[in-house]
Amino acid sequence: MDLSELDLPSTASINFPDGKDKFMRFEVVLRPDEGMYRGGAFLFLFNVPLSVPARPAKGQVYHPNLDLDGNICLNILREDWKPVLSISSIIYGLSFLFLAPNPEDPLNKEAAQAMQNSPTAFARNVAISITRGAHIGGDYFPPAKGKESG
Repeated sequence: MDLSELDLPSTASINFPDGKDKFMRFEVVLRPDEGMYRGGAFLFLFNVPLSVPARPAKGQVYHPNLDLDGNICLNILREDWKPVLSISSIIYGLSFLFLAPNPEDPLNKEAAQAMQNSPTAFARNVAISITRGAHIGGDYFPPAKGKESG
């Protein structure tokens, strides 16, 4: 893989902790510049197994389409997966989830219900969890500011 060919959005960075010639494990940091998640830095760890599709590693983000076990509800990582999809495609898909969370297909049902029933409270929970970290519905969501990667 030629890293210069990666077409990443300006709000994403990628890091290969094992070296740029080892692509089986990498980190992606998303820093949305729009929407409710603007200002946060969200780290996703990818461990690519020898068989595909890859499963993103755990993340703790208060979001309807992410759960505390690291599962991500993104169609290109599930039923629409194709081996020809690029890292860039996955990163763009993740970026879109932060711009337009989908409460109709949730992994975090409590966040989805809050988004649908009380958008103001949902937005407040997002803002608090990003900036200070918060206990929401019995789960802790750490602040989403921090790890710079590049």
